[in-house]
Amino acid sequence: MFQTTISNQPVIEAERFILRPLRRSDAGLISMYTADKRLAEGTRAIPHPLPPGTTENFIARAMAETRTEDVWALDGSAHGLAEVLGLVSLTRHEGAQSEVGFWVGPGFWNTGFASEAVAVLIAANPHRARTLIAEVFQDSPGSARVLTHNGFAYLGDAEAWSLARGARVPTWTYVKKLG
Repeated sequence: MFQTTISNQPVIEAERFILRPLRRSDAGLISMYTADKRLAEGTRAIPHPLPPGTTENFIARAMAETRTEDVWALDGSAHGLAEVLGLVSLTRHEGAQSEVGFWVGPGFWNTGFASEAVAVLIAANPHRARTLIAEVFQDSPGSARVLTHNGFAYLGDAEAWSLARGARVPTWTYVKKLG
C-alpha cells in the first residue's frame, strides 16, 4: 500500500495519483493555487493575499524532521495530470489522534480528488491513529461531503479563525474512529 521515505513519511498509492511528501519544487503550483482567494478563504491558515515566501516557508516546515504535521502532495504526474493537484495532511494530537486537513486546486474541485486522497490516507493510517478528527467551514458543504463520504461522523459546531478572512468562521467538526 505504501513505502516509507527517508523522513518516515510514506508515499501512498491512490488510483489517480500518489500521495507523496512535499518537495521544494512544489512551491510554484502550491503558490498558484493558494493565491486564489476562494481556496484561501476555505482554510484556517492560508493568508490572502499570499505574502512572498509563505509557500517556501510552509514547505520547509513540512519537510522538517521535527514536524508535527505530515503533508502530502496529490501528485497526478504518472497519470497525465498535474504534479500537484492539492494537499492532504495529518497533524498529530495527544491520545493517538490525528487531524485531517485537505484542499485541492480550484481547477480540480468536484473531481473526487479530495475524497480519494482522504480515503487512501485513512486506509494507510500512517500515524497509526485510533481517532481522526477534522473541521470544515460551514460554508463549504463540499468539504463536509468529503468527510461524510469517508465515514466521518458529525460531532458538533464550533468556530475557527480564518487567516484569509480575518475573522472567526462557523465550523462543523467530524470524527472517525479507527480502532
